[in-house]
Amino acid sequence: MTNAEQTSVLITGANKGLGLEAARRLGELGWTIFLGSRDEGRGRAAADKLATGGANVVMVPLDVTSDESVTAAADLVRKHTDRLDVLINNAGAPGKAIAPADATVDEIHSVYDTNVYGPIRVTNAFLPLLRAADHPRVVMVSSGGGSFAVVTDPEQPVSKMHELAYSSSKAALNMITVRYAQALPEIKFNIATPGEVANRTFAATDMNHHTGQLTVTEGTDSIVRLATIDADGPTGIFVDRLGPVAW
Repeated sequence: MTNAEQTSVLITGANKGLGLEAARRLGELGWTIFLGSRDEGRGRAAADKLATGGANVVMVPLDVTSDESVTAAADLVRKHTDRLDVLINNAGAPGKAIAPADATVDEIHSVYDTNVYGPIRVTNAFLPLLRAADHPRVVMVSSGGGSFAVVTDPEQPVSKMHELAYSSSKAALNMITVRYAQALPEIKFNIATPGEVANRTFAATDMNHHTGQLTVTEGTDSIVRLATIDADGPTGIFVDRLGPVAW
């Protein structure tokens, strides 16, 4: 495990759901939490709640679809620290579950702007701060729906969810993560899904209207595990809370 007194993390989309729960759990370890939130009001409310619980938290206005917002967020974090130990790219968009025959490029693009381009924007903007850390880690929050093995398994509920935007964006995010891991071995790049693929379950969040069977705490188990890996830990892997997920 990392040295809590010297560990900092930026979490995108951290004003609610999985992001907020990951912030709470890592804050309890004594980490400095940079809480990224597109909505400043909700972000400040979330940060105040964590601070009341004893966390060292800095609210960071951050819209992952905006180059200007991401640049400003990096500048703000740099005012507080000269390095960033962990980046959790959690912000995500579910799309509208539009059937493939009815999907439009605009709808696909809006989901990709958050789920694919967003992590690229944020990761690249924070690379200088990550490289300054002793053993930096990046956690990409993906989905079992981004796995070809899962989507083509008729026993998996997602195989019957006929949409294009969300699942393909998460598949793209998975490949992007692997390519980062290969190109930047000094940084651990790994992928977490908040579900349990083997049990065909997922975490209850606003994104799925709280229809998931797992709690938000259970959903963050894989995220927290990857955020806290040691310097000799893995890179380029895809896991849920139970273990490896097939690609």
